[in-house]
This record gives sequence, C-alpha cells and structure tokens, in this order.
Amino acid sequence: MRTIRRLVYVEVLYAVAFVSLGFLALFFFFDFIDEIPSLGRASQAYRVTQALLYVGLRLPSHLYELMPIAVLIGTIFVMARFAQSSEYTILRTSGLGPWRALRALLVLGAVFTVLTFATGDYLAPVSDRTAQLLRARMDGGVSVGLTGAWLKERQRDYSYNVNVLRLTAEGKMQRVRIFEADSRGFLVSLTQGSWGRFGDGAWMLEDVDRTEFTQVQGKTPRVQRVKLPTLRWPTEITQEMVSVALLKPERMSTLDLFQYIRHLEANAQTSQRYEIEFWRKVFYPLSCLVMVVLALPFAYLHFRQSGITSYVFGGVLIGISFFLLNNVFGYIGNMQNWVPWVAAGAPGFLYTLLSLGAFVWLVLRR
Repeated sequence: MRTIRRLVYVEVLYAVAFVSLGFLALFFFFDFIDEIPSLGRASQAYRVTQALLYVGLRLPSHLYELMPIAVLIGTIFVMARFAQSSEYTILRTSGLGPWRALRALLVLGAVFTVLTFATGDYLAPVSDRTAQLLRARMDGGVSVGLTGAWLKERQRDYSYNVNVLRLTAEGKMQRVRIFEADSRGFLVSLTQGSWGRFGDGAWMLEDVDRTEFTQVQGKTPRVQRVKLPTLRWPTEITQEMVSVALLKPERMSTLDLFQYIRHLEANAQTSQRYEIEFWRKVFYPLSCLVMVVLALPFAYLHFRQSGITSYVFGGVLIGISFFLLNNVFGYIGNMQNWVPWVAAGAPGFLYTLLSLGAFVWLVLRR
C-alpha cells in the first residue's frame, strides 16, 4: 500500500506543479504587459528590471488563488491517465478500494491545504507589501482613490475621523487630517498635518495647522487657529491598520484581518466586507480537499484514446466556475448583508456536495 501511495502522490505532485507553473507563467506575462505602459511615466525612472521584480512579487498571490484549481486539474489528469492506461484497474486488483483511494487523496489534499494556507497567510502578504513599497517608490506612495484612506477611533467621549492621503515607501503618512467630535457629534477641532510618523502609541505630525471650535453657554462661538511645527496625537491606530485601509483585504493575513475587524467593531464601523474576506481566508484552503474528492471519480471512467483531453478540459471549467462562484458570493453577500461565514463558505459547501455526489454515484454505485 505504501508503494501505491507513493506512486499516486508523486504523479499528482508533478502534475499539480506543472499546472501551477503554467498558470503562473501566463499571469506573469499578462501582468508584465499591463506594466509596460507605466515604464518611464512614474515620478522616477521605472525600468524593465523593476517592472519584472514587481510582477514577480505578485506571483505568490496568484499562486494562492490558483492552488485549488491547479490541484483539481492536476489530480484529474493523473486519475484519468491511470484509467486510460488501465493502471488504476491494476491498482484496484492490488487492494486499492474506493475508501482507501479516498483516504489517500484526502491526505494529499491536506498537504495542499496547509501549503495554500501558508502561501495566503504568510508568503503572499509579505510579497504584496514589498511589491507595494516598490511601486510606491516609483509613484510617490500608496493611496486609494483621490481622498486616500479613512479610519475612525473613539477615545472616551470623543470620536475621531482620520484621513490619510498617502503612505510613502519610507512608512510616513502624507497629508493627515483629524476631525474631532464630541459626544453630541459636534465638531470640536480639525487638525491637519503635511506629514505624519508612527510612534509608540501616538502619531507625530509635522507642519500642523490646528483649528479649534469652542462654544460656551451664552457666549459667541469662537474659532481659533494655531500653527505648530510638530504635534503628538495619542492613538491606537497602528501602521498596519493604515496599510490595511490602503490595501485590498484579500492581501491581508488572517490575523491582520481579525485584528482590523475588532478595531472596526470597537469604533462602531461596518466590517461586513472584512468579515467575509476573513471567513474566505478560513475556508478557501479547505477547498483543496474538495477538489481531490471531485477528481477521484475520473479514475473509474472508461476513456477512449482521445477522451482524456475533454475530461481535463471539463476539470478546467469546474475549477474556473468555483473561482468565479467564490468571488460572486463574496460580492453578493456584501451587498445583501448576508451572514459572513455563509457568504464565504457557501461555494465550498456546494462543491463538497457535488464531489460527494459524484463519488457515491460513479465510484460506489457503479
């Protein structure tokens, strides 16, 4: 049995690696084509070598997204080839029953699950952050839209709405605005800084223009403006939280997402989008288990000489449909305010039922 497992595992690993390399090469080519118009147009010289490095740093994110599809296509190819060459018939006569085959593939799927989780939670966030810093050196910083990122924090009876236009490659904030409101929601002060640095439990603002709005009972409201070279603003908003607000949630690790969700909930902000992405991070690696179960019935089919190509193509379509359904459920769940774990786990649950149904019908009954 150990020899059979070794044979299946080696073949599947080679096939999945080959499919993954093919997809990554395709995405590398398309990403580089997209970067060509930016060459020479950035604030500094954006050379071909830097564009290649930037595109290469985005490959771990593509690998994380493509891993379940590559596992499905690679496993289908191996199972179909075994069936076409009658190798799987020989393995069955050697004692490889349906449940043993399923158990062996689930062990292999668990390995791919761990690899997918490690890629999406450790390798991809680091490489994406490095790629963003590289691009920031060329474009002058990382920003979202024309207004930048907005964050909110509550301190005792006061609430603060914070706006950061851009985060530079050196980790400094550009054009910081802090709107302070009292418990009634009235604006108390507006603090604007040209630059800001992250400190220990505070932000250090530079070139500060502070406007205070004071209103005493029975007196005329006053507006006082103060110009300060530096200002220390105590806050629990860290550099990671600002980076989160400037980057897409799918590029964050599971722990960073969880901490940011807690920050949003503590400050009475909606966290639906980030909760869905958090549960997607939890469920998405487990889809590798579903894919190997979905590929097992292909070993029990009877192929003609050229029939394997159509079945592999069918596996490609199944993988693409899973990827699209996973994204569609995320968007619909965010718009319709679905329960986050339901919106994130529904595609995997549907394909689990599909894979188990195919296993029962094609393997056990036939």
